[in-house]
Amino acid sequence: MKRAFTLEYWLDDGWYIGKLKEIPGVFSQGETLEELEENIEDAYKLLMAEEVQTNHPASQIKEVFVEVA
Repeated sequence: MKRAFTLEYWLDDGWYIGKLKEIPGVFSQGETLEELEENIEDAYKLLMAEEVQTNHPASQIKEVFVEVA
């Protein structure tokens, strides 16, 4: 299954640096935009695999509303 995410990226000293806007903590870099896209996918998969392993079996999820300015 494929899911769309927003890749925010910029150039820094000749490297493409990027993050997934919807998933805090997923950052990566690459020498080309294509390499960044591959690396950001790897970073996402690693984060999700780690989350599955550390997820407490009795954990629950609840939607909350936060007042924003």
